[in-house]
Amino acid sequence: MHKTTQKPTNRVRSIMQVIIMLLCINVSAQTVTPFITSGDQTRLLQQQGTVNFGTNSGTNPSTVTVNAGTTYQTMDGFGYTLTEGSAEVISGMAATQQNQLLNDLYNPNTGLNASVVRISIAASDLSSSSYSYNETSGDTNMNNFSLNGPDLTYLIPIIKKIQQINPNIKILATPWSAPRWMKTNNSWIGGSLQTQYYAAYARYFVKYLQAMQAQGIPIWAITPQNEPENPHNEPSMLMNSTEQKNFINQQLGPQMASAGFGNVKIIAFDHNCDNTAYPIDVLNNSSYVDGAAFHLYLGNISAMSTVKTQTNKNVYFTEQYTGSGGSFSGDFGWHMQNVVIGSTNNWSKTVLEWNAANNSSLGPRTPGGCNTCLGAITVNNSTSYTRNVAYYIIGQISKYVKPGAVRIGSSSTSGSILSVGFKNPDGSIALVVYNTSGSSNTIKVVSGSSAFNYAVPGSSAVTFTWGAGTPPPTGFPGYYNIISRNSNKGLDVADNSTTSGGRIQQYDITNGGGNNQRWRFVSDGAGNYYIIVKSTGMYLAVENNGTANGLKVQQRTFSNSNEFKWTVESLGGGYYKITNVNTGKSLDVESVSTANGANIQVWDYTGGLNQQWQFVQVESTAKKALSVNPKENENTADMAVYIDEVSDHLKIETNHEGTADVEIFNINGQSVLKRNVNFVKGNLSEIEVSRLPKGVYIVRVNDGAGSYSKKVLKQ
Repeated sequence: MHKTTQKPTNRVRSIMQVIIMLLCINVSAQTVTPFITSGDQTRLLQQQGTVNFGTNSGTNPSTVTVNAGTTYQTMDGFGYTLTEGSAEVISGMAATQQNQLLNDLYNPNTGLNASVVRISIAASDLSSSSYSYNETSGDTNMNNFSLNGPDLTYLIPIIKKIQQINPNIKILATPWSAPRWMKTNNSWIGGSLQTQYYAAYARYFVKYLQAMQAQGIPIWAITPQNEPENPHNEPSMLMNSTEQKNFINQQLGPQMASAGFGNVKIIAFDHNCDNTAYPIDVLNNSSYVDGAAFHLYLGNISAMSTVKTQTNKNVYFTEQYTGSGGSFSGDFGWHMQNVVIGSTNNWSKTVLEWNAANNSSLGPRTPGGCNTCLGAITVNNSTSYTRNVAYYIIGQISKYVKPGAVRIGSSSTSGSILSVGFKNPDGSIALVVYNTSGSSNTIKVVSGSSAFNYAVPGSSAVTFTWGAGTPPPTGFPGYYNIISRNSNKGLDVADNSTTSGGRIQQYDITNGGGNNQRWRFVSDGAGNYYIIVKSTGMYLAVENNGTANGLKVQQRTFSNSNEFKWTVESLGGGYYKITNVNTGKSLDVESVSTANGANIQVWDYTGGLNQQWQFVQVESTAKKALSVNPKENENTADMAVYIDEVSDHLKIETNHEGTADVEIFNINGQSVLKRNVNFVKGNLSEIEVSRLPKGVYIVRVNDGAGSYSKKVLKQ
């Protein structure tokens, strides 16, 4: 191998980057795509003609400045509460229209991309009746706990269909009331949780998490009580801040942790912005609590920033309703200003509207439930539905701001123009703007030294998107040579290294190259890719978990962290930019070298040919399962484990015989499936895993010879 050329100094490198950037200026102005929803409903999430950034010149009293270098919270997502009543009316639809409605809301590519679903633990006020999962008074061990009833009949089947549409959906679960027999007034309405039942109620939560997990539905987060200061709803239950922190600290937190649900977020409060003392008290006095949730029926949205600042914990916006008596323009404008732009500018990691769907009579609901709540969707009959204002409120942000997006700096010089900006995981920018004035306002959007002008209609929202495109949703099937445009040499594991930390270089490829030059792209389900070398099954990652320019790229043993994740952006002409998620820096050949053996590093992207890559498929793996780390524990366990993508079965081959416990864990260590199997030497043992979403799992086998684990990937 040839010796690599000497690395330029940082100063020389910086000069080279500036020269390249200067050469690239105005070669192709960045294109911006606007999407408008107008208060008069003439345009509803309607794509408009594109505009281009140009030189920033002149003045404009309505200027919105975007600064992608200033970052705030990472977004978990957007969506609605899927009440039991919602699920019931959706369940009554004909199969074709039901599928259309669910895709309309939850499909990440063709629908609204609603990515968070809030559900009730037992009944909410928009359920067809009041119920709990255990009506046996005094059953503190929860022996009679069961999801049987409306949830198992309606809600859970609909959630499973949503999971098929979006396997990465996050589910937030909230109770409206404990079972009546645990309360001070033995009623669905009002009353408080008796102290003597704290342990039993925490066990109720654990049983719920276990039961949902057994259904293949992992819960992302819970709140201990919906609207704990509202005793008037049906169902409802009072819980003051002292009661909530005692319940969490003494029972709920410890029981969830000991049952293996320590990774499920506990989010406190879940009520109005008029009370900051309550969430501050709970957040500052409980190590189990991730953050606080808010509604805005009272108070000011700035309360979310107050709580964030005084606790340094997360805040989430989880509910706001639109009423049947409201106007589209009025409701859309108020929610855009306060809920969408207001909450995210005040650190919210979610934006959730209230009910996903109801019937034309604004039901189902309990006798004391809301009789004016308008769903995002009205199900007219079995074959038709209507999109209402909440559909467009969420859609104006959820379609263009992806889960994992980071809020970025955005400021306006005009009081009538409100804005919030985001940088998506793929590097694209989304800027949401609302014009509070009744008349059109021509604004100037400034990013760096460039700008464009745009006339925003009165009482209307525009979401502007520009920058990198979304990686191909279907991924890249098979194994590829990854070839530098500058040198025409391919990514190579140096010296065929088999150890974690082996450096990556560029080298000539002949006849498709060896297995140390063949790479597979595996989606993480959130728009990123793991890049895996065939020779060892190890992963492309940046050395030392660093974030600086010039860090070398290595093969490393798998870890579910951002150092191992990459975005892939098409540059056109069959070339791609490959960017590390953790560093935000791009795959780069050291010193723009064309020599064999030059190191592969990460650097800020400048558009050089040494940062552009071509993918040449050299091997197909269609319908073939992939073991994430195929050599892990093989010598110790004599065990081969993989998921057959055709049959959707986990298959285990071992030379052991007899019974064994097989347990499957998600990447966060949460148990998702457990089975007892009987191994017969020479035969494959199979476990159906069709309900598990795609992703990385750990399979643990316990038998008479010991305990063995392997990672597998379900695609």
